[in-house]
Amino acid sequence: MTDIDISRSATLRPVREVGAALGIPGEHLISYGPWIAKVSAEFVDSLAAKPESRLVLVTGVSPTAAGEGKTTTAIGLADALNRIGKRTAACLREPSLGPCFGMKGGATGGGWSQVVPTKEINLHFTGDLHAITAAHNLLGALIDNHVYWGNQAGIDLRRVAWKRVLDMNDRALREIVSSLGGVLNGFPRQAGFDITAASELMAILCLARDVADLQRRIRRIVVAYRRDRTPVFSRDIRAEGAMAALLEQALQPNLVQTLENNPALVHGGPFANIAHGCSSVVATRTALGLADYVVTEAGFGADLGAEKFFDIKCRQAGLRPDAAVIVATVRALKLNGGAGKSDLASENVEAVRRGCANLGRHVENVKQFGVPPVVAVNHFAGDTEAEVAAIEAFGRSCGTDTVVSRHWADGSAGAEALARQVAETAGSGAASFRTLYSDDLPLFAKIEVVAKRIYRAQRVEASPAVRRQLEAWENQGYGRLPVCMAKTQYSFSSDPAVVGAPTGHVLRVREVRLSAGAGFVVAVCGSMLTMPGLPRRPAAESVRLAGDGAVEGLF
Repeated sequence: MTDIDISRSATLRPVREVGAALGIPGEHLISYGPWIAKVSAEFVDSLAAKPESRLVLVTGVSPTAAGEGKTTTAIGLADALNRIGKRTAACLREPSLGPCFGMKGGATGGGWSQVVPTKEINLHFTGDLHAITAAHNLLGALIDNHVYWGNQAGIDLRRVAWKRVLDMNDRALREIVSSLGGVLNGFPRQAGFDITAASELMAILCLARDVADLQRRIRRIVVAYRRDRTPVFSRDIRAEGAMAALLEQALQPNLVQTLENNPALVHGGPFANIAHGCSSVVATRTALGLADYVVTEAGFGADLGAEKFFDIKCRQAGLRPDAAVIVATVRALKLNGGAGKSDLASENVEAVRRGCANLGRHVENVKQFGVPPVVAVNHFAGDTEAEVAAIEAFGRSCGTDTVVSRHWADGSAGAEALARQVAETAGSGAASFRTLYSDDLPLFAKIEVVAKRIYRAQRVEASPAVRRQLEAWENQGYGRLPVCMAKTQYSFSSDPAVVGAPTGHVLRVREVRLSAGAGFVVAVCGSMLTMPGLPRRPAAESVRLAGDGAVEGLF
């Protein structure tokens, strides 16, 4: 059976029953049909984290074209923890239409480890990403309108920092000239679009603790600069009220279920290569107030998603993770070991051994945060015993528990051994969480710490203009913010072609952006783009609406 066939064959429980099993009263569920609901802000605000709750992060090796299956593993692990009697909720990110119709396809897991209803989650879901897009672009419209009607805030049109966004890969909109056509259309200027997942509003929604915090963060957004380089905030053009109104319902976490009818909170969707890559603080704190174990995921490899989870999300939300699961596959390690994509079907133990250097780097990096890792070998049908044995031997050599998991094929039964190991590790008290750098370190020094300790770069290069901009933000009071690295996901370096575990490379910071509302500074490295393009054969070409109304080709 295909993934979509499996999801369509699922027997779903009414969402109110799923919520009741987790301890959410029916009156606090806002239904979007029988299978999807939002959890009310009133109920969320009433919760406090249970002292005995365990927080587990699922991350992975450097991604490859072969796929690693972090979301699938997170779902399988959550199901398996429930299977062994641990009351568990999964906290996942919402799919973005960009990847759904681009290179990746749908993002609700796979095989017998999926969240459902698949079509709805992958497409419009509860409209959260649309709300973020609308609120973001409302601010863009208010900026241009403010300038049109006299520009009392003194915005320098050459220094408008706020781009518009779209939840779709569209390279044609990366750089545009707006307001052409005459006086009635405003003042022409160079502008552009980012993808919604990279929006500062996406980060704000995912990092805000409640509505009051959401509004405070929106007020702090820097939208432009004056001729004297002083910042103009969203509050200066009175944008925060309407933006918060558009986002109020979107801030409430979404409740769905796994194929095994276990609860999953799917909320927020930032990318880890160009944003902070984690699901919402609201969803995580809700789950920690209800479940014994919370399984969450962070995007791409541990050098990106996990580092940002620890240094940004945990720092801001006061979270203390108890364990991390690093997902690896035989196929991904073959590619990181130098094998060609066309050779993945053939046994190549030596390539797996070479690729384990990439896995080992991620293990070392997670340990730097004081979080004990477990390696999960996400098993594929074509993996040979010798290849799997090579990964297990490597895990033993670096003192890390390594478990083969067959959740894709067998659901929770196939991940039971992984669940028992994760429960043992998370409950051992071995975690002693710490961030990678202190708040009072200068901004450029924070970038260097990540580059040298996580990416193993020899040095960081940045133009004098970039360094001056960082110093200016420090002088304006932003020096204590963490940094969010925008970097290729395919390599520890800024060159996507350099796989494995490179050392001694140079990380080039092309530009920096201030996300004052989200509470971090973005460092854009190498050729990284914040508006992706579609591949030669986008997934959208395979999506179609069947005669019975079913959507096909979304995977």
